[in-house]
Amino acid sequence: MSTPPDIALNCPLPIAEYPHVLLAHGGGGRLMHQLIDRVFLSAFPSERPGRRHDGAVTQFGGAKLAFTTDSYVVEPLFFPGGDIGSLSVHGTLNDLAMCGARPLLLSAGFIIEEGLAMETLWRIVSSMQNAASQAGVRIVTGDTKVVDRNKGDGVYINTAGIGIIEHELAIMPESVRPGDAILLNGDVGRHGIAVMSEREGLSFETTTESDSADLSGLVAQLLDAGIAVHCLRDLTRGGLATALVEIAEAVSVQITLDERSIPVTDGVRGACEILGLDPLYVANEGRLVAFVDPADADRAILIGHVTDDTSPIVTMTSPIGTSRMIDMMSGEQLPRIC
Repeated sequence: MSTPPDIALNCPLPIAEYPHVLLAHGGGGRLMHQLIDRVFLSAFPSERPGRRHDGAVTQFGGAKLAFTTDSYVVEPLFFPGGDIGSLSVHGTLNDLAMCGARPLLLSAGFIIEEGLAMETLWRIVSSMQNAASQAGVRIVTGDTKVVDRNKGDGVYINTAGIGIIEHELAIMPESVRPGDAILLNGDVGRHGIAVMSEREGLSFETTTESDSADLSGLVAQLLDAGIAVHCLRDLTRGGLATALVEIAEAVSVQITLDERSIPVTDGVRGACEILGLDPLYVANEGRLVAFVDPADADRAILIGHVTDDTSPIVTMTSPIGTSRMIDMMSGEQLPRIC
């Protein structure tokens, strides 16, 4: 068994310069991406493409499989439009779908805080089963651990999933190329606002419900229609903006967006204005972008294009014709939303 490196001397991440990175809520910000790049990807190298993908794709026994895992620490456990149980299933199904895979099997691991009401746990487990059943997948294995009172926020869930890829497309960031049309399947920002409103007890004129949903059926429809899909990405932590910057940087392309084409509900827009948030960076759990051949640009909401491969940036044209650069935030607007 190898000896872990001395962090101060050997860790690829300059800890002395970023002591707060390891304490940050994770997922959607520039600092978390630095942590992933310089620690985890350095420790777990891979010669396969797609290191910036939503899951791993591999050949096994003549089949092409996708594998992914994710952990869920959302607070509160229940929120308008969903709960940690259905969210944990949807999130893993969606990661498999973003690889172009048809989900087959899931695992579920629970870290339960001492004192959690059995009724609460049963609601969560039932929600997971309902979500899996609706998607046509089975939860076939799992694990349960109990931690001391006040050390677990009720329950944390880890889910992993396996899916099968039944086509010849290479759906990954590396397949993005200049000229690609960028499609979006709906309005953005609802999940993050739904969770934050419930957490903080905020009331607005309209109740915003999470968009948490299984996207694998939608992806199957795209593939069955013969659409030349180059890349898919679900818009979770960090929202639409971070997802597009990740892809632009992964393959060194420039992406140009049209702000007028990006749907935001009045409720989400109003809540973001009050809270000082940008809806482009607010998390979603039922939204994706698809990079497709320009001939298929009319299949969904067209929000932008890949314009060239000279610089890895994302820009957006406003309704009045001005242009601004879109970047990742250093941290995350809304922690603990998935």
